[in-house]
Amino acid sequence: MIGGNTTHKEKLVSGLGGALSIFLVFWVTGFVADAANMRVLLMASMGATAVLIFAAPHGPLSQPWNVIGGHTVSAAIGISVHKLGIDPLIAGAIAVGLAITAIYYLQCLHPPGGATALIPILSGSAINGYGYWFVLFPAGLGALLMVLSAVAYNYPFPWRRYPLSVQRMVAVKSETKPLGPAYPDITHADLVAALSEIDTFIDVSEEDLLRIYELACRRRHPALSVELV
Repeated sequence: MIGGNTTHKEKLVSGLGGALSIFLVFWVTGFVADAANMRVLLMASMGATAVLIFAAPHGPLSQPWNVIGGHTVSAAIGISVHKLGIDPLIAGAIAVGLAITAIYYLQCLHPPGGATALIPILSGSAINGYGYWFVLFPAGLGALLMVLSAVAYNYPFPWRRYPLSVQRMVAVKSETKPLGPAYPDITHADLVAALSEIDTFIDVSEEDLLRIYELACRRRHPALSVELV
């Protein structure tokens, strides 16, 4: 299982980060979200986000644009569908379906966005006082706070800097020797072509896949490992 071999320290760091981020969002949005049920529904959505950005901070679905775009676009769609005044059962299905499609095209896939799209539908008349402001407050504000808390919290841990672009810079600076021919049997173009044939979203970056392949090659070919170290 991916992540099953992580250390106890890594698991505890992830859990503490998620707890602190939810506390922050719950506290700050309390000044904006007047309706108690609206706040509770939002926290359910943000709780799912916390799992992604603190347990898998380098995953493609956990990056800032995915978090902020995923929540705000889905919130806008949820509000729009709610305004149609149709049966909640149908409205919920339409809102989630449109949200998935939109965030897919906008390259901000974020699973908790599906929950955010449902909030206006499940809130009933309570959402009427917000209107499209709900996209910014509290949905957008909550997403932004989650991202900022992840950036700050993960900064002291070099191996889990957030976002992924910061982690890449740390990795480049830590290299003392060129890696050399790390991919003797496969090229980057081969990998990209293979991914395109799958034709579905894979929650891992190309860089991570190449890194995994590089490490596997070192284990499989000790001579290569000696040459690269």
